[in-house]
This record gives sequence, structure tokens and C-alpha cells, in this order.
Amino acid sequence: MDERDFFDERQQNRTHRLNCPHCHQPNDYELNWLVRTKKRQLPPRADELDRAKFAKARSYMLRRDDLVGCKNVRCRKRFEVSGVQSVVFMDEAGKPPVSRPVDPDDDNFGNR
Repeated sequence: MDERDFFDERQQNRTHRLNCPHCHQPNDYELNWLVRTKKRQLPPRADELDRAKFAKARSYMLRRDDLVGCKNVRCRKRFEVSGVQSVVFMDEAGKPPVSRPVDPDDDNFGNR
């Protein structure tokens, strides 16, 4: 069985705030995502190996856009999307996990 048999796929657009590296102006950009949600049941033609893969499978989102064009009329240059993850694993409710705030007392604060 193929990995696509374990997931339902759909397209989704999300808005992200990005800075153009050329003109340094922040703006909101629509990024295309491929959302793969894990199916509730395994397809009936699965064998033991497929059952083990299905048990470990998690829902995730894949970013499809790597380049966006600057919305500033004077700039209009294309730049690479680097501040947004390319793969985001989702929790059981089907939503991306909320990033926790940075704790300045954290032992690894300076090691990032």
C-alpha cells in the first residue's frame, strides 16, 4: 500500500506575516498547504506491515509554496519563504500545535 492510502488530502491557504529581505517591509502572504489527515480506519486490503505503518502515521501539513512575490509596489521581487516550517505535524484534533512562549529561565535559552 502507498502512503496516500492512509491519508485524506486537501488544499488549504493560510496567511503568514513575512518580511521581504530586499525592502524589509512586513506584509501578509497567502501560502498554499497540502493537508494530509489520517483516515479513521485502515483500508481492508492491508497486511501486517501496513498496519504497523498506519499505527505510527500522524496527520501533517506540507507547505507547497517556496517563493512569494513582494507586495510592495516599488519592490515586487520574489523571495524564498524561510521563516515558516515546510512540514507541520498536527495534534489529534487536526490542528497545528500551538507554539509555546519562550521562557527566559529555560536552561537551553542561549543554545538555540
